[in-house]
Amino acid sequence: MVREPPLGQQDQQPSSQDDSLRNSLLTYLYVGHFLARWGARMWEFSVGLYMISIWPDSLLFAAIYGVVESASTALFGPIVGQWVDRLTYVKVLRLWLIAQNLSFIIAGATVIALVEFSTLKSSNFTAFISLVVLTNISGAVAVLSTLAGTILIEREWVVVISEGHPPENLTKINSIIRRIDLISKLIAPVITGFIISFVSLTASAVTLALWNAISVWVEYWLFISVYNGIPALGESSQRRISRLSSSVVGESSSTSKEKESMLSHDEGNSALTQKTWLMNIFEWIPWLDAGKVYLQQDVVLPGVALALLYFTVLSFGTLMTAALEWEGVPAFVIGIGRGISAVIGIGATFVYPVIQSRISTLRTGLWSIWSQWIFLLICVASILVHKSTLSAYLLMAGVATSRLGLWTFDLAVIQQMQDHVPESDRCVVGGVQNSLQSTLDLMSYVMGIIISNPKDFWKLILLSFLVVTLAALLYTLYVYLVRKHLFHVEKLLLLMVDRIS
Repeated sequence: MVREPPLGQQDQQPSSQDDSLRNSLLTYLYVGHFLARWGARMWEFSVGLYMISIWPDSLLFAAIYGVVESASTALFGPIVGQWVDRLTYVKVLRLWLIAQNLSFIIAGATVIALVEFSTLKSSNFTAFISLVVLTNISGAVAVLSTLAGTILIEREWVVVISEGHPPENLTKINSIIRRIDLISKLIAPVITGFIISFVSLTASAVTLALWNAISVWVEYWLFISVYNGIPALGESSQRRISRLSSSVVGESSSTSKEKESMLSHDEGNSALTQKTWLMNIFEWIPWLDAGKVYLQQDVVLPGVALALLYFTVLSFGTLMTAALEWEGVPAFVIGIGRGISAVIGIGATFVYPVIQSRISTLRTGLWSIWSQWIFLLICVASILVHKSTLSAYLLMAGVATSRLGLWTFDLAVIQQMQDHVPESDRCVVGGVQNSLQSTLDLMSYVMGIIISNPKDFWKLILLSFLVVTLAALLYTLYVYLVRKHLFHVEKLLLLMVDRIS
């Protein structure tokens, strides 16, 4: 059967009309992604400033929030991945947008209450702690729902939309999606930093709540238009549900046969029955099943290397933002620094397709992670500077310049996963990958609780640098195992001979 062209396309010039429609729908996808990421980036930047304002002269509350957020993703990330894999695209889309935006609205409201009623800490400590707990829970739910959206858009829709097109098409869409995320990371903190510095913390929380209350409707309309306009998405969604139904029927049949077999044996086989019962319990634990799928992938080492980069304070995240605020760096300056960092990261989305087309995805990852390592040496140098202001600016400079290597490496690993992970495992592997990243992120916040005095922040800087070194070595090992060499020694020798002669 010949499929009718979507949205009333006519038979004349189908190719050009299809391309025009597809480009329009991709624009809808990009705009929807931008709106969704903007709210998340506003919260990501401001939460550290909120926490150190609520509990001054300590990184404790900022670190505790980071632990709650990262632990929730680490524990429930695989479940979210499996949940995305088992529901239709439309159901995932609705639940993601409602949960994310509602959570940010609640978080904004609790922050407003904590800032406006600052005397609660002394007059009603129970109410104060309750609001802090609600803020943490809301942030955690928002991050989990954002994870569902990330898996849906970046790991599923992008791949499905690119099917039937040249490989460079996927590279281009990946780069644009990452560029949009980094643009949000560039502009949102700058605007939020100016609101906090020149208006108030309360005004920034009100802005966050209003943004999410309004944008959720626009986001849903944009994404559902993409889904309805690209038939391949509906077909992929139906395939997923059919595959799940088949597996459920197969499992039910297998279980029935096992029960009949066990009943046919005498009571002397009770030990075997108990063993089978225990195995069935473990099979219901999502972490074990999802982790097994993840470990079977060829790209497990690059995934682990990427996850290790999350065990760090060398980013404009909650801990570093709070530490810079303690050092006396104004919020708008931190926002500008984060913006510069994002601009450099955006540069990676332009650099990556060029390098990848010339030296392959695998080698692009190798060069990018070591370039990140080189620029992070500036952060190590900041430890040796005794002037706190200069040290803070050196730290920001090292983090910002290292983003080119970081985001290029991120794109290289993501594309390797898209290329080498089977469609049936894609959502599960994506969930485990994000969960692993959050586990390492969680460990960095735990270290922030252990080393909560901002004066000792240099210890966290040094530890983070050592972990990046480990990640670079691990990816280098992977490249060697795949290629059986790291450099073309014969080419280097010929080059040396040519120069000598």
